[in-house]
Amino acid sequence: MNSKFINMTLGEAKKLMGTKRRTALNVAAKARHSAWDLEEMPTSALPAAFDVRTNFPWASNITSVVRDQSACGSCWAFGSTEAFNDRLAIAKNFSTLLSAADTMSCCSGFSCMGSSGCDGGIPDEAWSWFTQTGVVTGAGNDEMTDGRTCYPYPFEICEHHISNPQYPACPAAEFSTPSCPSACPDTGYSVPYTQDKHIASSSYNLQSVQAAMTDMFTRGTMTVAFDVYQDFLTYTSGVYTCPTSGQPLGGHAVSIIGWGTEGGVDYWLVRNSWNPTWGAGGLFKIRRGTDECGIEDDMVAGAV
Repeated sequence: MNSKFINMTLGEAKKLMGTKRRTALNVAAKARHSAWDLEEMPTSALPAAFDVRTNFPWASNITSVVRDQSACGSCWAFGSTEAFNDRLAIAKNFSTLLSAADTMSCCSGFSCMGSSGCDGGIPDEAWSWFTQTGVVTGAGNDEMTDGRTCYPYPFEICEHHISNPQYPACPAAEFSTPSCPSACPDTGYSVPYTQDKHIASSSYNLQSVQAAMTDMFTRGTMTVAFDVYQDFLTYTSGVYTCPTSGQPLGGHAVSIIGWGTEGGVDYWLVRNSWNPTWGAGGLFKIRRGTDECGIEDDMVAGAV
């Protein structure tokens, strides 16, 4: 039993799975792969274990942050924004959090077909949006009015029915998606909204585990989507493998920050957006190389 989900109904849990899988868009994804500008490295040239937090220590103040999407199906915005943020910190020593709220509320409509805020979205579209429009700075809800970032996340960090909660309980109903702002919601921030946009130079899909490892080793964190099953909610440690039966709760997007091997099983090291009280300090390990829950079907990243 994971304390975050004690007494939560499956219906309430499903609201957190806000990623629309791109199965029908595989042809487009393969075309987008052509934008990848690296060459796959052989296994012998890659480390057996890798972690962006330690391999790029100058960026650890960004790569070590575990965020919380709260009662909103905005995981697609978090998994994408966090990966872009990490890569910006790694490549350019950028030391400010980028706004998952900006991605969630502004990557919609014609510019991000299929993405609709708290009702779910597509990481591929978010990464394309980073190259066209860019995303402003924005930290957590507790920094909404401190003047340090443009668009902090508007929803509180929350817990779900635990006996000794560290955070307030999450509301039963999902939050509504905020409107895309034209000015920084934190009025104490000195940079105008349109001038605070940070833009990626490219976005692409990765078509193999080897390509993904090569890209991460070179540039850092990657965004992925996978199908969540009921037993995943109770994860606390070890290498997770998908159940052989049962129905998925929905698609979920996260950011991969490394890899390794445990007990002879290769794994990805993944950062979730359910705050540090879930899982192993907000992280989990999932078997690598076997497309667990479809996690190697939807791999997207970009250069900064």
